[in-house]
Amino acid sequence: MEQWVTLDSDSLPSQIVFGLTGFLEVMQNVRTILTTRKGTQPLDRDFGISHDFLDSPVLQTRAKAEQECFMALRKYEPRAVLRQIKWDADIISGKFWPEVLIQVVL
Repeated sequence: MEQWVTLDSDSLPSQIVFGLTGFLEVMQNVRTILTTRKGTQPLDRDFGISHDFLDSPVLQTRAKAEQECFMALRKYEPRAVLRQIKWDADIISGKFWPEVLIQVVL
């Protein structure tokens, strides 16, 4: 099963739902992994994705962010396979964010 996940700050859930299983559990884990800044989790400082690429040129930022997403999901949620990344942008605010297509293999 596949689903697109938007990783902009407006679409993120405000809390974690405990007790999820199967597809919903994997998708919640994906969102948590990809929205956690590396170095912020006390018991696993490598968890999440690095934000060292911020304020770099756009193409470098995209390449590094995509690499970080692939590596983090492969390490922390092997049931999720990242199939594709699309980028959306808000020209007025100057922000851009990824949308990732995730295939869940249970």
